[in-house]
Amino acid sequence: MRRVPPTVPRALVCGALLALTSCGWGAPASGQGERVPAAATGVTAAAGSSTSVHVMWNLTTEDPRITRYEVYRGTTKVKEVSGSEHMVDITRLQPSTSYVFRVRARNADGVPGPLSRPVRATTPEAAAADRIAPTRPGSPEGRAVGGRAVQLSWTASSDARGVTSYDIYQGTSKIHSVGGAQTAAVVTGLRPGTDYVFTVRARDAADNVSGPSGSVGLTTAPGPADDRSTAPAGFRATTHGRDGAYYIDLAWTAPEVDGVITEYRIQLDGRAVTSLVWGGSPPSGTCTHSFYIGRDADVTHRVRLRAKLPDGTWGALSPERSVTTGR
Repeated sequence: MRRVPPTVPRALVCGALLALTSCGWGAPASGQGERVPAAATGVTAAAGSSTSVHVMWNLTTEDPRITRYEVYRGTTKVKEVSGSEHMVDITRLQPSTSYVFRVRARNADGVPGPLSRPVRATTPEAAAADRIAPTRPGSPEGRAVGGRAVQLSWTASSDARGVTSYDIYQGTSKIHSVGGAQTAAVVTGLRPGTDYVFTVRARDAADNVSGPSGSVGLTTAPGPADDRSTAPAGFRATTHGRDGAYYIDLAWTAPEVDGVITEYRIQLDGRAVTSLVWGGSPPSGTCTHSFYIGRDADVTHRVRLRAKLPDGTWGALSPERSVTTGR
């Protein structure tokens, strides 16, 4: 746990905060004559445990842009994610069962594309009373593949009932998964000229997870700068009082990145004091959050915000805002 200055209220730092905001999808479907998105490509499906399957696909760049992807199990839509995401875990499945998945893109005009080709995955048999995790995978080796991807390989783990999947972490963030029969992966969605540290964990059918492998540090090749800012946009901070207490109210727009933002870090008076983590579907677009700051009026605070990016690194800090309680 990070050391917190004594001036920060206990209520602010007693753990990860849960955001209560959700944000809507894009525009509704428009009339006839709109361009139909292409079918999603590169769709794969691999069992993650006896009750889950990890589905992945290639991101599509089109105009109008893709605003969401729909994932179907058979003919039933089971998941809908933003257009910046390219992987999802489908849970609450049955052990020892074969499933067929398809993915469909929908653009900013709400126009749906055709369903992708079907891919099949079979969940393994449930491992009753299995509490023993797989052994740690061997330390990965790898190399950068241009500015936005790396290629990793590692030595397989062992498990009494078999490894179901491998999870790849950058720092403390899980950013990729592959099936248990694979000991190599290409991780995409990275940023040019950026340092990364990767580890691998093995998972079995009972969802037991191994300890982390050794780490490998890789640096992506320099490349053209991305003109999209990684800082939260339109960041605003105000205060309000209620029942003798004061609160800081934050509002911002999530940065446009290749993936989904699940965590933000609040910086108060020059120090990182807490993380803001979504327990459900993270919002996109404009978001808000309020937190308790104390009971004294005429106290000035400085606040900033930064996002944890889908590649497991921290984005740029927002502009600093100053607020004074009771004003």
